[in-house]
Amino acid sequence: MSALSQILQQNKQGLGSGIYSVCSAQSLVLTAALRRAKADNSVLLIEATANQVNQFGGYTGMVPADFIAYVRQLAEIEGVQQQQLIFGGDHLGPVVWCKEPAEQAMLKAEQLIAVFVAAGFSKIHLDTSMACADDPAALSDEVIATRAARLCKVAEQHRAPEQSLCYVIGTEVPAPGGVTELEHELAPTPVQAVQHTLNTHKAAFTAAGLGDDVWQKVIALVVQPGVEFDNSKVHLFDVPASQALSAYIQTQAGLVYEAHSTDYQLPEQLKALVQGHFAILKVGPGLTFALREALFALSFIEDELVAPEQSSQLRTRCKALMQNNTGYWQKFYTDSSQQWQLLYSFSDRIRYYWPETELQRAIDTLFSNLSAPLPLPLLSQFLPASYQAVLTGTVANKVEDLVIHHIDQVLASYANACALAATTRSI
Repeated sequence: MSALSQILQQNKQGLGSGIYSVCSAQSLVLTAALRRAKADNSVLLIEATANQVNQFGGYTGMVPADFIAYVRQLAEIEGVQQQQLIFGGDHLGPVVWCKEPAEQAMLKAEQLIAVFVAAGFSKIHLDTSMACADDPAALSDEVIATRAARLCKVAEQHRAPEQSLCYVIGTEVPAPGGVTELEHELAPTPVQAVQHTLNTHKAAFTAAGLGDDVWQKVIALVVQPGVEFDNSKVHLFDVPASQALSAYIQTQAGLVYEAHSTDYQLPEQLKALVQGHFAILKVGPGLTFALREALFALSFIEDELVAPEQSSQLRTRCKALMQNNTGYWQKFYTDSSQQWQLLYSFSDRIRYYWPETELQRAIDTLFSNLSAPLPLPLLSQFLPASYQAVLTGTVANKVEDLVIHHIDQVLASYANACALAATTRSI
């Protein structure tokens, strides 16, 4: 039994086990996650979305094989065993090409699935929930399921004989990266809708010639648990409202829920999600938001220590770059009176700009300017949790370690919620 299967089985047994999925390609975020997995001696699920990584390079410029090599190299540096790593493909489907006609988009989605599987990704989220250019605005469950089965068949055709795959399905899939505005009342998916989703997918798998052996590889279902965030608000998990969902999935052998958009949930909500059989918790923007918090905090410290002409001017450069290149945020930040959202929104669209050469140079300058141990009063002012960790000797007073520590505070909440931090698992 794989480590992932063991965790999900223990969750169904009511043991409070779960796993969090790190959805990021940012090197400091991944380093923080690797260090957390090493400290916990736990497996680490790292996922690449179709927007980040695809057969054309995505916005990271990496194809799937590049991404795996990149993470494995980071893991080797951090002393994390390769068998601790689980690689997942997130939102694999026509989402990147949904402005094209459906058949054209699906052909590209088939190529996407093939290269992810061939690269060694083992957890595959089959996301065919978004309408394409010639589709009606809302797709039926039957269409979504038929397209998911089509992609699953491609995955099975391209896997190596010894390669174990598992699948995540769903028809009510939140948009990647959060929404522009929260619904007034965010209701959990009705149980009847979950039943229909499972029935239509099973029928579609059968119609595609995929037998029970393939259906058994479906490990999780994406539903709306009543969890979401937008630019400035967070909808916290409501345990009573989700009880029917939690009770239903208990009746479905081998299946748990996968919860998307769990970023910014409080530790108690994360734990309640896992206990309610939302055993896979996706987090992405919440981690890069923490990265941005740490980098900006350090830039404020830099302002106190370095002459303006020698400063990285990180915050100013970030805002100017986003204002000059609006493609990654314009449809998300629609209120011109809310300019603060550019740098501080929960949607964290700034994460798309960190790979830019200008910002990489600014970060290098920031780190160089702060290469000496930081004055403790300034550390207390701008990174108070890291200040305490430095005093106790658990974190070195070095800028990279301080950034990673700040990100790790988010990761630790997930590890605790999944009962990964408190126990050592056989890997």
